[in-house]
Amino acid sequence: MRKIIVLSMITLDGVMQAPGGPEEDPSNGFEYGGWMAPFSDEVYNKVVQNELKPADYLLGRKTFQIWEDYWPHHADFWPGINEGTKYVLSGTLKKSDWKNSVFLENLEAIKDLKNSTGLDLQVWGSSELVQLLFANDLVDELRLKIHPLTLGNGKKLFNGTIPAAFTLTESIVTPGGVIIATFKRAGEVETGTAGA
Repeated sequence: MRKIIVLSMITLDGVMQAPGGPEEDPSNGFEYGGWMAPFSDEVYNKVVQNELKPADYLLGRKTFQIWEDYWPHHADFWPGINEGTKYVLSGTLKKSDWKNSVFLENLEAIKDLKNSTGLDLQVWGSSELVQLLFANDLVDELRLKIHPLTLGNGKKLFNGTIPAAFTLTESIVTPGGVIIATFKRAGEVETGTAGA
């Protein structure tokens, strides 16, 4: 069985839209594309480089189309992206010239993929897909880069989640104040009375 790992750059208010640049995803009038750039430093970049090691990817259609235009021409920065298999959830796309692209039509296909053998599946961007995965309890691990700013508007990471407990397994704070934390799924939510 493969793990599904959600990797996301988010703001304090959970916005995940267009961290990489102004042209990345200006949908719905989003004006803050590239908001993570001021926080890049040696510690941050080392974490990102570690995350770019070979993997397979599970992507939503919109993220895939952004990547399909960009990453085949920038493999010098992310050498494994062209070699890894890109599994894309889409009801409209069926093929791509980008090698190692496989199209999935529905949630059942994702469940079958998760239950197969192979590399773990990294989910980058793909806000609608991430929400579908959360709603169906398919997220095994979260790797978050929490940036010290709020944006108010934009696509959010957490919409439509179910009650679920996670365990913090790793964390660091960069010199620029970004909290980088890894959480693994840890069962049901427990409740109690504070101070009792």
